[in-house]
Amino acid sequence: MTEPLARRMMRVIDHIHDHPTADLSLDALAEVAALSRFHFHRLFRALYGETASQMVRRMRMHRAAVALRADGTSLNQIARRVGYPDRASFARAFRESHGLSPAAYRLQGGPLPLLAHPKEQEPGPMPDVTLTTHPPRQLAGLPHQGNYQLIGRAFEKLATLIAARGVATMPDGMFGVYYDDPSSVAEGDLRSHAAFEIPADTQIAPPLEKLALPGGPVAVLLHRGPYATLPESYDLLFRGWLPQSGREPADSPCYEHYLNSPATTPQDELLTEICLPLAR
Repeated sequence: MTEPLARRMMRVIDHIHDHPTADLSLDALAEVAALSRFHFHRLFRALYGETASQMVRRMRMHRAAVALRADGTSLNQIARRVGYPDRASFARAFRESHGLSPAAYRLQGGPLPLLAHPKEQEPGPMPDVTLTTHPPRQLAGLPHQGNYQLIGRAFEKLATLIAARGVATMPDGMFGVYYDDPSSVAEGDLRSHAAFEIPADTQIAPPLEKLALPGGPVAVLLHRGPYATLPESYDLLFRGWLPQSGREPADSPCYEHYLNSPATTPQDELLTEICLPLAR
């Protein structure tokens, strides 16, 4: 039987506290949880109300504050003890966290700070999610980097290219494939693809790229309304449905299937299927 997701997230929290100088990158923590890197970040934030990166920094800064108040250990030693490679990067992080430089914090004195423990979020309402099986799909797409809300530009360019080249598209239409969690990745580094479904034997040329959506079980949440409110539906899926479902996400990214077009449909009538691939 698959280990419950909540228990695996607690294993990550224990790892963060027990190994402050280890590699606590998002991908490394996803490996500790034995979860796909595509979904670990969203699930962690949904369960605890903060990202894994925020928790790592909070824990490290607490350890540093305790060390500064407890003894005369040098700042260089404290920096290494809490996982920072040098005094300068440690000092920047500490000032952002506590509003004082490490030296000023030490001089200020006072009682040792308390560490706020992570609080598991309420599950939230159980959304209406459909379990289905999708066939493998072949897509032609263009990469987009940056704010997901601006991917419309890539779709516009994609539509122009497909029309100009006479590439046949399947009736299922448009898809967006999203590789990163906006709460865990800097906006400028977010990666996605704007894509259309094409017949499997279609030949394409740059700048178009071929993408494959694997077939298999999928959890589908139907979002009604503007694309700007999609994050609220993702939160429902990852906080309200996934932890209670007994299912586990597959090692492939979420994608969106657009059932109508903002060019011809009022914003509040837009229909988007949020598709979460599931392990078999």
